[in-house]
Amino acid sequence: MPMDPVKRNIYVYKKILQREDKESLLQQQARAIWLTGLSGSGKSTIAASMERALSKRNFLTQVLDGDNIRAGINNNLGFSDEDRTENIRRIAEINKLFVNCGIITINSFISPTKNIRDMARKIIGEDNFIEVYVNAPIEVCEQRDTKGLYKRARRGEIQNFTGIDAPFDPPENPDIELKTNIESIEESIEKTLRIILPEITYVREDEY
Repeated sequence: MPMDPVKRNIYVYKKILQREDKESLLQQQARAIWLTGLSGSGKSTIAASMERALSKRNFLTQVLDGDNIRAGINNNLGFSDEDRTENIRRIAEINKLFVNCGIITINSFISPTKNIRDMARKIIGEDNFIEVYVNAPIEVCEQRDTKGLYKRARRGEIQNFTGIDAPFDPPENPDIELKTNIESIEESIEKTLRIILPEITYVREDEY
C-alpha cells in the first residue's frame, strides 16, 4: 500500500538537517537582532560595528538593511503603508530562513510602527527576536542628515517620511535601548554585547 503523501512529506522533512544541527555545526545560537529607530539615529553604524564585533568572536552573521533589501528582493516596493508592511513582512520571512540555518541576523530598518514590528516578531518567533531601539532625538537625526532626506521632506519633496509627516512609534519595552546622541559607538556596542552574547553563545544539550 503506498504511503500517504502527507506522511511521506513529514518523513522526508525529518531527514533534512534541522536548525539544531546547523547551530551545532556553527557553534552558535541563531537570533534576529532588530534595530529600529529614525533615519539618522545610527542604526546602520551600529549594525556594521556589531557585525565586526561578533565576527571577532567567531560568530557568523548577516546584516540586512535597505541597501541590500530594497535593491534586490524588495525593489518593486514603494513607501506607501501597504508597501512598508510588505517590505517588513518579506524581511521577517528572510530572517526566519536565516535563523533556521543557524545564522545570526542584524537588521537595520526604521520599521516605524508597533504593529509592523509585532508582525516581524510573530513571523520570526518571539524567542528568536531581540529588539534594539536606536534612540536619538529627531533634531539630532536631522543634524546627521548626510543624504539630505530630512531637508527634502521638510520641503515636501518626499512624502510619508518617518518623523516628519509619517509617525514613529517608539518601542515601549525594547530588549536594548541605545541613546546614540549621548553614547559613543563603543559604549553602544558594549551594552548590546552584554545582553546578546548569552543569547547567541552555543550551549550543548548535555550542558543544560
